[in-house]
Amino acid sequence: MNKVLSDKRIIALFMLPATVVFVMIVIVPIIRSGYYSTLDWDGIGKGRFSGIDNYIKLLVHNKSGFYQAIWNSLLLALLSVFIQLPLAFLFARALASGVRGEGFFRTVYFIPVIVSTVVIGQMWRKIYNPQYGLLNSFFEHLGAGFLQQEWLGNPDLALEAVFIPLLWQYVGYHILLFYAAIKTIPKELIEAARIDGASHNRITLSIVIPYIVPIIEICVILAVIGSLKTFDLIYILTGGGPLHATEVPTTIMFNTIFHRVNYGYGSSMAMFIIAECLLLTVVIKRIFGRLAQQ
Repeated sequence: MNKVLSDKRIIALFMLPATVVFVMIVIVPIIRSGYYSTLDWDGIGKGRFSGIDNYIKLLVHNKSGFYQAIWNSLLLALLSVFIQLPLAFLFARALASGVRGEGFFRTVYFIPVIVSTVVIGQMWRKIYNPQYGLLNSFFEHLGAGFLQQEWLGNPDLALEAVFIPLLWQYVGYHILLFYAAIKTIPKELIEAARIDGASHNRITLSIVIPYIVPIIEICVILAVIGSLKTFDLIYILTGGGPLHATEVPTTIMFNTIFHRVNYGYGSSMAMFIIAECLLLTVVIKRIFGRLAQQ
């Protein structure tokens, strides 16, 4: 076995199928999108080479409201990192402590992750409906009718209203990651801390969190990248409205390519999203790298 694992040719042979698939479904589409972004093209006829005109139009002229869409996606990323992840960690910490029904709750938390986003979007549209929605009906039964709102129709509330379903859908995914990481902590280490008189909070801050920093880094990257490229749930709930209050780069890209039939300009948006995701991934890894050195 050791001889096989040390043979680079055998390793390369086993990696070849996955590498080919990765190149075909990830690398090649990115390269083609980069090429399309340099064209003035409707996606059907023959494209005309326009160089970086699409990028100038996107980033300098900003007629599509792309900067506002970027800000909305970054705000969703911040909410995910500072609300979704702490909430997921608290649930995971409680679950890993050995509560009754641990396996049941572990399964229940993960169910929203595997449910179709279309189903989730339609369900939350019904919840937010101002006439018969569950949320407004709940406030009415409480005698707090003043809290009833046009949740998805109010530009001041729409983005926050969209974030709640995103939180509900993906918090279970991060719970499972945190839970698995916490379970790898040696029990002897925690027991020794308890014998020394460390409280639950002290154990969490001094042992649990430092021990699972690599998983925290992964969760932060996944939360940020997921927020930057989120599309389906927002498109189902609001379509980017009202008044572009929930518009994100992916919804503008979709509308530009398929509704306005401007494939070249839409491809430049796709390349920006890819570059943004790569840049923030590098930044996050550097931040955690510096924290690890301290």
